[in-house]
Amino acid sequence: QVQLVESGGGLVQAGDSLRLSCAASGGTFSRYVIGWFRQAPGKERTFIAAIRWNGGRTTYADSAKGRFTISRDNAKNTVSLQMNSLKPEDTAVYYCAADRQSVLGSSPSRYDYWGQGTQVTVSS
Repeated sequence: QVQLVESGGGLVQAGDSLRLSCAASGGTFSRYVIGWFRQAPGKERTFIAAIRWNGGRTTYADSAKGRFTISRDNAKNTVSLQMNSLKPEDTAVYYCAADRQSVLGSSPSRYDYWGQGTQVTVSS
């Protein structure tokens, strides 16, 4: 069974950086797409970025470009989200998700597997 486990969240100050990690296990991920999403209190889950495992092609939400970077480490079966210049409005639970169809997409409904999330809180 595919499992995704996020780590790296925490409480930081505005302007700080965090790197989140998504550890994937239980499947063959060479053709998968791994995405990052976040959900703030009272808001719907929104797309941040996604990466195709094979080849590393990426796509980003407009709001993430310039501050957030998605990458993968094939040797460790992990996908990371580097977040720089964090702002209070970045406060949310961050989730990683896997899409078996290997198509870069932003809709949560496209993704088949989800982690439990990791909390990121940014204070001013």
